[in-house]
Amino acid sequence: MIIFVKLLLAHLLGDFLLQPTSWVLDKENRKYKSIYLYIHTLLHFILAWILVSISDFVWFAVMLAVTHGGIDFLKLHFQKNKTKRNWFLIDQLLHLIVIMTITLFYTNKRIDFTAFDNQFWIIATGILLLTKPTSILIKNIISIWTPENKTSDESLSNAGNYIGILERLFVFYFVITAHFEAIGFLLAAKSIFRFGDLKEAKDRKLTEYVLIGTLLSFGIALLTGILVKYGVLQSF
Repeated sequence: MIIFVKLLLAHLLGDFLLQPTSWVLDKENRKYKSIYLYIHTLLHFILAWILVSISDFVWFAVMLAVTHGGIDFLKLHFQKNKTKRNWFLIDQLLHLIVIMTITLFYTNKRIDFTAFDNQFWIIATGILLLTKPTSILIKNIISIWTPENKTSDESLSNAGNYIGILERLFVFYFVITAHFEAIGFLLAAKSIFRFGDLKEAKDRKLTEYVLIGTLLSFGIALLTGILVKYGVLQSF
């Protein structure tokens, strides 16, 4: 149902695009005493209700927001510096389960991923997922292998992050337009440009780190593109 897509979009907006780093840091320092924990919870209520745009969904939006705040509270209470990566993944998985559960209760039937009735919401959610949310996910996954920076870094600020977002959006477009050969060209082009930097660095760990990040980025973009394309085709 399109309800699931809209709630997922609301989650991506509220957790990633509309939550400044200052909010996250304040919540981690002050935990339940942080005003931003409650503003963040209220934001999820507003986003869910507005995007669904059905008057009788209001109590489900309240339930979703309260549950979201509760999960965030547990994460803030139990996570340590060494377990932030694990708690991030657990936190996002629990939020996804809640979204699916709310959808099931509201629609009173199973989530039919082949019956989406609005292509815009499917594509918009796919695009949004591949920007900041995926960047944060990949960063958390590969954080355990982050190599030490032994040399001066003359790269542009956040350039790697924006390059990753752009490459995923390109892959997403190529998938939904069935230009799979262009994906190979894009991957080859990036490899050529990266080869010089990695060769000059002479750091095997850095090479492996970049390779893991690149493959994760391309893999997530491919999977998202395929799922979105399948959903769009089924909506005709």
